[in-house]
Amino acid sequence: MEKSVSRVISEFAFSLKYEDLPKEVINEVKRFIYDSIGCAFGAYDAKDVNILRNVYKQMGGRPEATVIAFGEKLPAVNATLINSQMIRSLDFNDIYWKEDPSHPSDLIPAALACAELVGASMKDVIVAIFLGYEFEQRLCEFAVPGIRERKWHHATLTQFVSPIVAGKILGLNVDQIVNAIGISGSHNHTIGCPTAGKLTMMKNTVDPMAVQSGVVAALLAKNGFTGTEEIFEGKEGFMDCFFGWDPKRKKINPVKIHGRESINDLSWDLNKLIGNLGKSYKIQECSMKAFPTEALTHTHISAVLKAVTKNDVRYDEIELVTITTIARACDILFDPQKYKPESRETADHSLPYCIAAAIVDRKITAQTFSDEKLNDPKIWQVINRIRGEASLEFEKMFPDKQPSKVVIKTKDGKEFSEYLEYPKGHPKEPMTMYDLENKFNSLSEGLLNKKRQLEIKNLIFNCENFSARKFMSRLALKVNGTEHAEVEIKKVKHGSAKKSIGRKARR
Repeated sequence: MEKSVSRVISEFAFSLKYEDLPKEVINEVKRFIYDSIGCAFGAYDAKDVNILRNVYKQMGGRPEATVIAFGEKLPAVNATLINSQMIRSLDFNDIYWKEDPSHPSDLIPAALACAELVGASMKDVIVAIFLGYEFEQRLCEFAVPGIRERKWHHATLTQFVSPIVAGKILGLNVDQIVNAIGISGSHNHTIGCPTAGKLTMMKNTVDPMAVQSGVVAALLAKNGFTGTEEIFEGKEGFMDCFFGWDPKRKKINPVKIHGRESINDLSWDLNKLIGNLGKSYKIQECSMKAFPTEALTHTHISAVLKAVTKNDVRYDEIELVTITTIARACDILFDPQKYKPESRETADHSLPYCIAAAIVDRKITAQTFSDEKLNDPKIWQVINRIRGEASLEFEKMFPDKQPSKVVIKTKDGKEFSEYLEYPKGHPKEPMTMYDLENKFNSLSEGLLNKKRQLEIKNLIFNCENFSARKFMSRLALKVNGTEHAEVEIKKVKHGSAKKSIGRKARR
């Protein structure tokens, strides 16, 4: 290898310009910004978001970057974490799943916060976000099989990408970006337990923490701090520690190991990570979510909704529901804790709960995971009648397809089945602008009136004409045209009005 992996990445990131990106790629970046900001507005009241926000507000610090919707300014490093948590909190943001899964939009706040810090343009932000998607998605194909099979969490991948995003905005040179990757990549490896068994708030927080850490790493590198250059391929580097690589000869050295679901030869595909950079655009392969649930639930939810609505099957008629899926879906979504979810974090990763709720309500929304719905006796009447079966045939089709076969048996002996291969939001079944606008509006309707919703949509799809500071200021909630850190607003929930009154901030 003539150059280190991180240097190849850094050289590409450093040299990329806004003018290098095709119009359709720029538009795709804007679509993901729109989708992500909608998710952030939807999480305005989320408990995890507000715990983080309150802790960092108490810390105080320089007013460098804006917290989405709330409007106050905090140190860029801290605003990055809160905004990333807002995007991630409902598990409604984007998904890319190949050898590993990931949510590239978690990285968007790193670009926005750093851009406010240094006064960068939204054109610069678009380039940095593109780089985030490019390398996050490439890393999802790098380990063969993925690091999830090795019992590690995909936030481990994000730690290598967040310093690239932040470094691009902060104007780091090639050596500094290399150092930033080496700094962040030395201390943010995340074990798989945040998404195993009974889930907690950490399920949605490990990635935002890796994003925040990348901003810290880029700031350190800008000021001369150094990091390990051969963080990927060097002795006791990422590839060596995660098996399947010979650091002395710099060659693939497959190692057979018993992973989560099977015995595999662990290896790496360097071409997937650094080959043909600039020849294609990974962001065009990323999926959006039509449901605020774990990605592997989506095809199954769609198939069940189709079956129950087409055949008018009621929840109290169900004898048995069999979901045929891939082995990793059974591992993640059908373990014993998923049959007795006590929190939103566990419920949105529980296929039995999601299927039961879809049968009962004939829809899945953010309110599906409210405390009220978690105690709905109708759901508990159905949940234990849902079974998962792993299919080797389906496993071979994944990840190019996400197949689902659903068979519903009723108490009177009738049987209904549906088969689907792609969820809504997959590049082969993309979200239309109409779908995106409906999603954004439904997530923000308690905070924004229709005029403000349209203003923000127009702002995002014309964002290249703004500075990041002006862009972020316009995402603050407004009353009578005045921006506030916290405002008195009327929120509509479950069809009834609820007032949330906060302290009016000084301008």
